[in-house]
Amino acid sequence: MRMRSIKETSAKPFIKWVGGKTQLLGEVKRVLPSDLGTKKGLTYVEPFVGGGAVLFWILQEYPNIEKAVINDINSELICTYRVIKSNVESLIQELSRLQSEYIPLSADDRKDYFIDKRALFNSRNTTDIETAALFIFLNRTCFNGLYRVNSKGDFNVPHGKYPNPKICDAETLRADSELLQKVEILCGDFSETEKFAGPKTVFYFDPPYKPLTETAAFTSYAKDGFNDDDQRRLGRFIDGVAAAGSAFVASNSDPKNVNPEENFFDKLYHKFTIKRVYAARMINSNPNGRGCISEIMISNAVNI
Repeated sequence: MRMRSIKETSAKPFIKWVGGKTQLLGEVKRVLPSDLGTKKGLTYVEPFVGGGAVLFWILQEYPNIEKAVINDINSELICTYRVIKSNVESLIQELSRLQSEYIPLSADDRKDYFIDKRALFNSRNTTDIETAALFIFLNRTCFNGLYRVNSKGDFNVPHGKYPNPKICDAETLRADSELLQKVEILCGDFSETEKFAGPKTVFYFDPPYKPLTETAAFTSYAKDGFNDDDQRRLGRFIDGVAAAGSAFVASNSDPKNVNPEENFFDKLYHKFTIKRVYAARMINSNPNGRGCISEIMISNAVNI
């Protein structure tokens, strides 16, 4: 089967991702270096790739970027990126099987099927292709597309109730695979990307956000979490990236949404430009907590 060009089918996130940046791509573009589209030999680095909204957008918006590096601490997510890059047709075949088995089931049987597949995923006794397929299947059929793990690192989001979820989006997967051919894929702590810092590198940081409320932390992304000390460590890392001559953009929550006197990030990133932008987000576990709230974008003035 012929692989579609990304010009025919745009590459985009292959999963739903809470906190994804699709709605804020215009704001990201405004704080990137204005001459980004004219420079040659650039490397793009994303230490917390998540759903990849910025990755897939920036590599299509700026085709002069010669190489990209992505990283995430979520090993199942990174496994999925690697399978999409190297073995997309086998993944599509497995997703098609899951979709054909799941869609005809009754509501109760769908829930049982989901629970069985979640247990299989958490067993960590699957091939890379099976892991990637289960990761996408669970994302497409779980409640609100959340990714949440317990203290053991097991995925524990309950079943969703979507009438006709698109479990196998073959065109998007093929477009993503084509774009990922120039992407180096790492799995680990964000600090592992330090070696790529330099005047020809652009970083985008989208770490787990600092929770605005106690209930906002219910979606633990990794079993060890990402606390205020981690945020400070990231701040020091970004200082080093900037000192090495890299341009960067970083996103995070804005604590001033709930406490106007809270200056955590204003102090941490006082050397750089901080811009407040607006996005529709959940600020607690109650659906009534969804609203348009401010987030922060931090950037430097490096011209690369």
